Amino acid sequence: MSDKPAIHRQLNIKSGVAKRLLKEHILYAKEAEEQQRKVDKLIADNAEEWDTKSALYADQRRILEESHRMIKDSDNRLGKAVQDLRELVVRLFFTPLYRHRP
Repeated sequence: MSDKPAIHRQLNIKSGVAKRLLKEHILYAKEAEEQQRKVDKLIADNAEEWDTKSALYADQRRILEESHRMIKDSDNRLGKAVQDLRELVVRLFFTPLYRHRP
């Protein structure tokens, strides 16, 4: 690990992955929130129109469940990316050549 440009590149890649996964996680959470509102609205509106909207309700529930699966998946991938980045930073911190000296 003595090639500074390669290490800089690895830091950029790993931090970029973490940023992208965080953004993805936030988007999935927003999508799930939006889908939950749609499902709640369908439940509230379906008291008298259940037969006509039951298929739509099932679709919305399926989309909501998929959003929750994607949130869990993106959370796992984000955790792994952050852990990889943290391990690289710690490894560099304890390497005398890369240790920052004030």
